[in-house]
Amino acid sequence: GWGPPCPGPGPRLSPARSPDAPAEPLLLASGSATRAAMLRAAGLPFEVLVPRLDEAALRDALLAEGHRARDVADALAEMKALRASQRRPEALAIGADQVLECDGRLYAKPATPEEARAQLSALAGRTHVLHSAAVLAKGGAPVWRHVAQARLTMGRRSDAWLDGYVVRNWDRVRHSVGGYRIEEEGVRLFERIEGDHFTVLGLPLLPLLSFLAARGSIPS
Repeated sequence: GWGPPCPGPGPRLSPARSPDAPAEPLLLASGSATRAAMLRAAGLPFEVLVPRLDEAALRDALLAEGHRARDVADALAEMKALRASQRRPEALAIGADQVLECDGRLYAKPATPEEARAQLSALAGRTHVLHSAAVLAKGGAPVWRHVAQARLTMGRRSDAWLDGYVVRNWDRVRHSVGGYRIEEEGVRLFERIEGDHFTVLGLPLLPLLSFLAARGSIPS
């Protein structure tokens, strides 16, 4: 006799979503390898989309308009986030910027080893402030922003040691404001550091993660 009919195909199931997958795509609107490493170490899946901006010109324009160092970092982070968000409106874009301020003067990334050496000499024996800003944007509009500060006091080192430091580390410090990286040999430049480690590296990571979790953008 005939057996029972074969069951037809059941409903198609979507692949299981990874518990670590973000609820919305994340974009890092920065070419910074350090910022990317921080997000990666925190377990965040993200894409990198570097916006085309003339940061030096924008920074000079903001300073000419009388903006404070903190506001310059915030404005540049917002411009990066908005530019990336306009290209990918469905994603949540992370823009970030860092400004170094010492006695009212702002320092940018050194263009040459000689400039890096001169910056280190200018900062020696003094306390400077790092302003690290992050802005999140979606659909071409900002949805969150935060600026954190860290205070770093640099000691005085011999000219010979500073010369050697720049020679040994130029390829890695050329993309850092001030011409140093505290996560490497550059920590020997300092006598005291006050502030969050991630802020010094260029991204206020803890407030960013807290907001993403509260928003439901990442599992918590």
